[in-house]
Amino acid sequence: MRKLTAEFIGTFTLVFCGTGAIIIDQQTGGAVTHAGVAITFGLIVMSMIYALGNISGAHLNPAVSIAFMFAKKFPVKQLLPYIISQLLGALLASFVLKLLFPLNQTLGATLPNGSVLQSFVLEFLLTFFLMLVIINVATGSKEQGMFAGLAIGSVVLLEAMFAGPICGASMNPARSFAPAIVSGHIEYLWVYLTAPVLGAVASVPLCKYLSGTAAQTIEEKQTI
Repeated sequence: MRKLTAEFIGTFTLVFCGTGAIIIDQQTGGAVTHAGVAITFGLIVMSMIYALGNISGAHLNPAVSIAFMFAKKFPVKQLLPYIISQLLGALLASFVLKLLFPLNQTLGATLPNGSVLQSFVLEFLLTFFLMLVIINVATGSKEQGMFAGLAIGSVVLLEAMFAGPICGASMNPARSFAPAIVSGHIEYLWVYLTAPVLGAVASVPLCKYLSGTAAQTIEEKQTI
């Protein structure tokens, strides 16, 4: 329950601060700015990893949990409870934001600003790159250590900065699910539920191959 509570709190905080920044930017005529929104997402991810990484791993993202499971670094029996905790935390955050900003139409929902295919491919690739970093800096399924939070938060910030205006740079089904459900904008939700999961899972074989090659190189050097 400590792990599930940590995932609930972490995902709540992520969605509340991240989509909250989007809402406040809209409400204030651009006071936060696009760069500010991207920085907010990056900083809150980094902060939650440092705060909760040693408790639950601070996945905060169903796609990350699913990819860790496929990488055999996360127990199958914990997957569904983790995802439920993440979705509930995200939903509560969106409901709170709805109470605070009742006139906002989208509540920070991720919507394509172009073709659906364009956003699908971008979300796939963005999550692929993100998971590549996560797996290589995490300890098992635990996102902890001095530089893990900084590395992962920086990737989130970077990808949100350049791709956010086109696809929303969700990379997280829970982050997209909650504002879409609460605001009623579910027409493109399937893109943000499927593309991040596929992208995260697709990175697993490459990570295994690269880590195997790295291990082999170290062994060869030790032999020499």
